[in-house]
Amino acid sequence: MREAVERAITWAHHEEWARVVASLARRFGDLDIAEESAAEAFAVAVERWRVDGVPPNPGAWLTTTANRKAIDRLRRESRRADKHREALLVLDDEPAEPVGAVDDDRLRLVFTCCHPALAMPARVALTLRLVAGLTVAEIARAFFVQEAAMGRRITRAKAKIAAARIPYRVPSADDLPARLSGVLAVLYLVFNEGYLASGPDTDPVRGELTEEAIRLTRLVHGLLPDDGETTGLLALMLLTEARRTGRVSSDGELVALADQDRGAWDAEMIAEGHALVRERLAAARAGARPGRYQVLAAIGAVHTSAPTMADTDWSQIVSLYDRLASIDPSPVVRLNRAIAVAELEGPEVALAEVEALSADLDGYHAFHATRADLLRRLGRTAEAREAYARAIALSGNTAEAAALARRRDGLG
Repeated sequence: MREAVERAITWAHHEEWARVVASLARRFGDLDIAEESAAEAFAVAVERWRVDGVPPNPGAWLTTTANRKAIDRLRRESRRADKHREALLVLDDEPAEPVGAVDDDRLRLVFTCCHPALAMPARVALTLRLVAGLTVAEIARAFFVQEAAMGRRITRAKAKIAAARIPYRVPSADDLPARLSGVLAVLYLVFNEGYLASGPDTDPVRGELTEEAIRLTRLVHGLLPDDGETTGLLALMLLTEARRTGRVSSDGELVALADQDRGAWDAEMIAEGHALVRERLAAARAGARPGRYQVLAAIGAVHTSAPTMADTDWSQIVSLYDRLASIDPSPVVRLNRAIAVAELEGPEVALAEVEALSADLDGYHAFHATRADLLRRLGRTAEAREAYARAIALSGNTAEAAALARRRDGLG
């Protein structure tokens, strides 16, 4: 019974957290009340479900309980008497009046969190917490900052939204461009957290996050069908998600791209992603300048077009990474370019490029994993073993750590 309840709670948190928080944010207009009441509802569920069993509709149960918790809190705080009266008026079984251009609570919550009044890191962190349901610790790892510092950043962001009375809605068409870059950045990070989860206590691949990121990106694409970066991000997600089923082996190890069963990839999703990339290529020929997500999608299209790893057009991928570096000259982009260079020009050339990034990426597990693989290919076993150990220590993903440990142990 206890195990069944724990599984149900875990599933409900994955599937219902964002929906409950978004519903409360719409009703009460207060992110603190929404998040804290949702957390209280989940805490009550742990106790009640062990006694009464899991309800037939866990999401509805959690939403109702969270609403009651919010009302109780408002009653205790006389200074919120007006909000209390407003909340009572909408706390019924009737559907709420649609707000903004899209009748989707979670998308409206994304746009609320991505208001231009907030600094970009605050927008991303707040949305990862409220919409994706990531813990503060998981978000801190994604940003390479201390957990306490990330907690303060999220608290300040919510306070600024409350102080500025930022409305809970999808903005008008004229306001969309100012928020779009932040929204796309957040959705991309939500997707990445699902595709390779950073927490050691979570599933290595979290399909509920990748699917939700794609669903929300489709909604944004519906709002702005001619926006190149929105189209590019949707294509990138589809081409990446198509490979998800082959990412983790039956032994719980992350499977490298070269070892994946390409026949198991989702052909329909790949076809849709390729069609979107071709659409953006046609726009580029007409003079439109591609952005970061469009270039990343093009790289994904090259990978998913090749029937085998050996058939991959690595020269085209390196060329695309050169284009990406002109848009986003970050060390991570240069690291990924070096991985492609290794296939085109050999591991020795690539290792020189990777070593040049050590000052910027020493705390990044993928840097040490890439360096370890290149050293292994060059026969520098002792150095490779040390680099694998460093990558394993920094990796928060159990499947990735297992794959790295197997490579290290196979060095002899």
